[in-house]
Amino acid sequence: MNYIVDTHTHSLASGHSYSTIREMAHMANQKGVRLLGITEHGPAMPGSCHDFYFSNLQVVSREMCGVELLLGVELNVIDYDGSVDLNQKLLMQMDIAIASMHLPCIRPGTRTENTRAYLSAMKNPYINVIGHPDDSRYDIDYKELVIGAKEHGVLIELNNASLMPGGPRVKAKENDLEILSLCREYQVPVILGSDAHVDEAILNFACAEQVLAEADFPQELVVNTSVERCRKYMNKYKFG
Repeated sequence: MNYIVDTHTHSLASGHSYSTIREMAHMANQKGVRLLGITEHGPAMPGSCHDFYFSNLQVVSREMCGVELLLGVELNVIDYDGSVDLNQKLLMQMDIAIASMHLPCIRPGTRTENTRAYLSAMKNPYINVIGHPDDSRYDIDYKELVIGAKEHGVLIELNNASLMPGGPRVKAKENDLEILSLCREYQVPVILGSDAHVDEAILNFACAEQVLAEADFPQELVVNTSVERCRKYMNKYKFG
């Protein structure tokens, strides 16, 4: 497939990433990306951005090196009621918002608690993507997750970094295959995310593509091939 969108990347500002926004945009242009999401880790992640960083994003151009930018946040889900680590006023200003679970920010709960956390987060109209829900340390009812995504118009992410050898998440491939099977059954679109923490990793979907092929997942349910399709889900266009 011809991928032209990558909505999950991190710049130097996230604290454990290594490229500037301009370096990210330049590399995206070199790789043929037309729409690039730069989604810094939320404030609950150790070493990441303060609220002030997100409140000042309006000063950054949304067109750089010939690439359209979506500047936003990878939120941390911080409790089992789906609360996240940006207040609603700031969240409403983000071009894109991904909601994820990370061990420094929330301990794994029961299957019921973890699933409730994601389903509750989906109800927030300013959350666009559920990030890497493929980690067995957070047991999830994937059928409920997929049905919830369909109900609330939220994209489920297939995260390439989860699938890389030595990646941080447990049984990601097995879980992603289950998620993709359910997404195919319920006709729920997915979005690929590189989760790049350095510019060279932008648009690296090699591991995700292998899982898509193994799942025989329909191309029409992968939104990264169309800027227009992606825009329908993003705050900048839904509420801009």
